[in-house]
Amino acid sequence: MAAIVLFNKPFGVLSQFTSQDGMQTLADYIQRPGVYAAGRLDKDSEGLLVLTDDGPLQNRISSPKHKMPKTYWAQVDGVPTEKALESLRQGVELKDGWTHPAQARVLPQLEVWPRTPPIRERKSIPTTWVELVITEGRNRQVRRMTAAVGYPTLRLIRYAVGPWTLNDLASGQWHELPHP
Repeated sequence: MAAIVLFNKPFGVLSQFTSQDGMQTLADYIQRPGVYAAGRLDKDSEGLLVLTDDGPLQNRISSPKHKMPKTYWAQVDGVPTEKALESLRQGVELKDGWTHPAQARVLPQLEVWPRTPPIRERKSIPTTWVELVITEGRNRQVRRMTAAVGYPTLRLIRYAVGPWTLNDLASGQWHELPHP
């Protein structure tokens, strides 16, 4: 039976178990031997990281050829226009080529855990939460996509990977799914 661990990765934590420069890693949070991250989140991103001891499952989750959808909540600078959202839905041109179309929508006011350190806020420019569902996994892709349409990402949370979601998992907490 494959082990599947869902972890709500905090801001500033590396998506690996070792660090050469003293940064926080998965080992600071997860005391479950034998599991490895299926995919990555950069240290500036938060949210769902799926870990498993099943190599084929790890490949299905992380390999772009399987096109497993990943849902992100991006807190962006400003209020995106319908034209910007439509551009995200059609795919945007980045330096490494066009992205695949994404599902994109503005979320109603979202209540999430506080981030340490908090994002920068400007009194004259509101922020908006946008949900993006993508099937690729390019480096810093969501951040680059929102910036390409004129709305830089200030905070990024991955909410879902395929069928798995954060649900009520607090930042820094993990849960091993029961075996079927």
